[in-house]
Amino acid sequence: MRKQGYKVFVIVCLIYVFYVAIVNLVLNPDAGEFLAHKVNQLKQPNLSVWLTVLHIHVWFSCLAMLSGAINFSSFMYNKHRKYHKKNGYAFVFFVAGVSLTAGYMAPYSTGGKLSSIGFNLTSIIWLTITVLAIVHVRRKRMDQHRGFMIRSYAFCFTNLFVHFITKLLNDGFGMQYETSYTAGVYGAIIANLLVAEVVIQYGKRRSAH
Repeated sequence: MRKQGYKVFVIVCLIYVFYVAIVNLVLNPDAGEFLAHKVNQLKQPNLSVWLTVLHIHVWFSCLAMLSGAINFSSFMYNKHRKYHKKNGYAFVFFVAGVSLTAGYMAPYSTGGKLSSIGFNLTSIIWLTITVLAIVHVRRKRMDQHRGFMIRSYAFCFTNLFVHFITKLLNDGFGMQYETSYTAGVYGAIIANLLVAEVVIQYGKRRSAH
């Protein structure tokens, strides 16, 4: 990644992490607005446990985004290879943490069972892609490793895409919130994979010139 582009990328990630942390952990720690959409659901979570898991989920998500961003630095890879490796495994740990906490929250998802299946599918795809990235690097397939790390990192933006699509469908097209949210969950999977492929193909074209 070119130096200037990387700086912009890191700044965007830091802004997003700061925003997510402030909104979820400071301004709205009880998730009141979000939980308001779950009032009519048949399956209700234990609020204190659910909030604790949510906060852990947010922390792991933020740490995954930060550790992943650091490892895309050419300087860190070339000059601090051991740290790059350790930080890579830390990223895997954070991804696993995000997926495990998501697994607990999935059954209580807004939108019911279909939405829950979507979140579990997201976790399965993310973990599989991340494991494949590790398999490739251990076999010295660096191009494949980088490609799968880009795909894995794209899933750090799942929450962003879910809420963007939900808001677009709910506010822009008047679709019921629960239906919009469910569509957002599946739409986020597609968006993550598409954005990752665009970045990968762009990188290949830049390398070819």
